[in-house]
Amino acid sequence: MKIGVIGLGLIGGSIAKEIKIRSISSIEVYGYDNNDKHGALALKNQLIDRICNLDILLAECDIIIIAIPINKILEVLPALLDKVKMDQVVIDTGSTKQSICELIKDHPKRDRFVAAHPLAGTENSGPNAAIMDLFKGKKNIICEENKSTPEALKQAIRLFEFLGMETYFMEPEDHDKHMAYVSHLSHVSSFILSQTVLNIEKDEKQIFNLASTGFESTARLAKSNASTWSPIFEANSKFLVVALDQYILNLQKMRNFIHEKQIDEMNAVMANANKIKSVLKGITKSPMNKL
Repeated sequence: MKIGVIGLGLIGGSIAKEIKIRSISSIEVYGYDNNDKHGALALKNQLIDRICNLDILLAECDIIIIAIPINKILEVLPALLDKVKMDQVVIDTGSTKQSICELIKDHPKRDRFVAAHPLAGTENSGPNAAIMDLFKGKKNIICEENKSTPEALKQAIRLFEFLGMETYFMEPEDHDKHMAYVSHLSHVSSFILSQTVLNIEKDEKQIFNLASTGFESTARLAKSNASTWSPIFEANSKFLVVALDQYILNLQKMRNFIHEKQIDEMNAVMANANKIKSVLKGITKSPMNKL
């Protein structure tokens, strides 16, 4: 079997690395990246067996994984589906799903495509960011599973199981809404927190000297690649704006409580926020349908 990975950064590179290192020798990993330096680095780091162009990857690979920014997925996916054969499977890893599914809903080869989103990552990017076990114990979302052939869906699920993931099913709109509230909002928050600190603290040495683990963990996501995240924010603006409106409202309330030194109100906000501990421990039930 030959597996092709389009995009050799954190996600694509980590998938390729897992397959190449952990799979049996009969699986060969092809790679393509529009950044020639990334392609060369992926080959040097032994993430892939062969670097090639898209035509070769499409002609020879049984499974094709698209791991590029969402705006680029929207640009290339229809043309890729035009060229795939009826025994090939195309899987994307995009962080939003509604615009992708809408784009190819009427494509004659829609059933060869699986709309997936492995919920894993770090703040790092590029081939050097690729790591083993990135996906182990994490969740994977597949949208519109009924629009993929049973065989294509089975291959996709087997791939994510191989990576150590549990697969759940969601509709694209639900996926994007929940991702806006839980994941995308936290990235915006981290970017703006970091920008605010840089704006008001002009002595960068003091940021370095005084930043504790609290600031470091909160600002970690601000190290993420802007060229990856701005397309996500654009694609999911409908739900992300709703989340931001509520976030801004809560910030304004807390700002007023602090300004007026309303201790009881501050305590009430923070005590209510503490409930997130039980949620993150999995005490509440997931709304997703598990495989």
